[in-house]
This record gives sequence, C-alpha cells and structure tokens, in this order.
Amino acid sequence: MNAANDLLSLEEKRRLGAKSNLMGALLVLHAWALIVGSMAIFAWWPNPFTFLLAVMVIGGRQLGLAILMHDAAHGLLFADRRLNEWVGTWLCAYPVFTSLALYRPYHLQHHRFTQQSGDPDLGLSAPFPISRSSLGRKIVRDLTGRTAFLRRGEQIRRGLGPADAPRALRLGRLWQREKGSLLVNAALLIACSIAGYWWLYPVLWLLPLATWYQLVSRIRNIAEHAVVPDNDDPLRNTRTTYADPLTRLVLAPYWVNYHLEHHLFMFVPCWRLPQAHRLLLARGRRAAMEIKPSYLAVLKAATSSAVDGTRGGRSGAAQHI
Repeated sequence: MNAANDLLSLEEKRRLGAKSNLMGALLVLHAWALIVGSMAIFAWWPNPFTFLLAVMVIGGRQLGLAILMHDAAHGLLFADRRLNEWVGTWLCAYPVFTSLALYRPYHLQHHRFTQQSGDPDLGLSAPFPISRSSLGRKIVRDLTGRTAFLRRGEQIRRGLGPADAPRALRLGRLWQREKGSLLVNAALLIACSIAGYWWLYPVLWLLPLATWYQLVSRIRNIAEHAVVPDNDDPLRNTRTTYADPLTRLVLAPYWVNYHLEHHLFMFVPCWRLPQAHRLLLARGRRAAMEIKPSYLAVLKAATSSAVDGTRGGRSGAAQHI
C-alpha cells in the first residue's frame, strides 16, 4: 500500500509536506524556552512542587528535543538543509547525548521494515503485553536513574570500541564519538554558572534526563508499536494516541502521539500531523486505524498479561487489544 498516493491528492501532499524555516525555529525556541523557564521558576521559588514540575516539564522537553531531532533526521525540521542538519545536531541531539548522524540510518531502517524481522526497533514492542508488576519494576528503574545508568554505560562501551584495543585509541574513539554532546553539555553548565546557578545543570538538566525522560521515552515507545493489531497493515501496525494538553506538556511533545500518520506520510513535518489525521478521518478511515483514546488506555492494553513473556514475539498481539 502506497499510503500517500492512495489516501492523499497531489495538492494535499504538497500542502502537508511543505517545510518551514520559521516554524522549525519556533519549535526549537519553544522547547528551550520551556526548559529555561522551568529552571527559572524553581530558582526563583524553590519548593517541592516547583521542583517536581520542573523535572517533569524539562524531562518532557528533553524528549521534545529528541522528537525535533527525529524530524531533522527526516529532513523536515527546516526547509534549508544545512540549517536542518546544524540545528538538529547541535540544539536537539547533542544536548540529550544523541547523534543525529547515527540515528538517521537506524531510524530509516525502522520505517522500511516496520514491525517486520528487519525492524531494529522490534525488540521494543515484541515483549508486550507484559504484567503490571513488570511495568511497575521498569518505572521504578526509570525514575531511580538505573535505566539511564545502564543505557549510558552501554553507549560509552560502544564508543570505546574493542576492549583489547590500546587505551589511548579507545579514549580517542570515545572522544570523537561523544565530543559534540560533551561540548554542548559543558556549554550548558557554563551558561548556568554565568547566571549564578551552576547547580541547575546537575539538578534540573541531568536529573530529568536520567529520570523523567527515561520514563516518558519508554511510554512513547510502548504507545507507538506495542500490542498493535496487525504487524502487516500500515494502518494498524503503529498507533495514534490522543493526548490532552497536560499530557502533551509532560509526555507527548510536538505531536509525537500522531505516530500512525507519521509512518503513513513520512514527508509531513510534525506540526502538520494533526492535519493529516483529520484528513484520514474525513476519508472515512477511522475504523481501519489503530487509535487509542489516551496513554492510560495504551498502558492498560500493554499490561494485559497475567505473567510476562506470553506474547511470544509477533504472534498473539490482537487478542490482547
């Protein structure tokens, strides 16, 4: 099924696929404004409520930066190609210790083989459904920083390369691979220090990155492809999840919840995905689409197993919806 040709007219494809330098700049500015604003509110009025709010908002915007990097990986964040690459790399990917250059080929393979054996993300969805207790343990690992510690450790090991290589060579390899992230994060620490609040970097940048960002990334991954009804149907092998304003603030930034539309129309910038969704509904495709009313409904379906590991790979997904 060629979704774009089957579901959209040529004019609709042109309109939905139009990129904007202005909109790209506004989205990146919006993400950083929420981050800086949350830090400023806590620094001005420190208390448990403003701290928790800042962690959740900043962790959600860190995911937002990753989502904007994702748009840049598709060449959609800016109309100007060089601006798309530079902003996607330095202002979106590197701050959250990610590489746009490494992410792009990996992610495009996911699109090419969605929910098939060649999908590099299949391991994220294949174990589901799981039990509620299993999800609970994963949430605890996310919010205590254990998930981040394990992922970062693996990232460092990959960067170092073969363990039997000379130490200097391994460290040089790691520096080449991670220098962009290290330089950007050093700049963030310097900026906080110049503002007179150096401690904001570890407390309200690294801590959200190690906790809330890990949790919302997990929930996003579950919502996108776990327990979908049909791995071979492009309208049902991924999911759109409706999100209210609060959910969009702390969990589903920049229209990431319209994942079905993104897979159908990879040429559409994130900010036009709601328009694509409305067009699909207008075409009478609602009954054929995999849509959940909320992230809570997704997690309920994803934890419908009495014990863990009952899905057995790709089989048995539909019976748990």
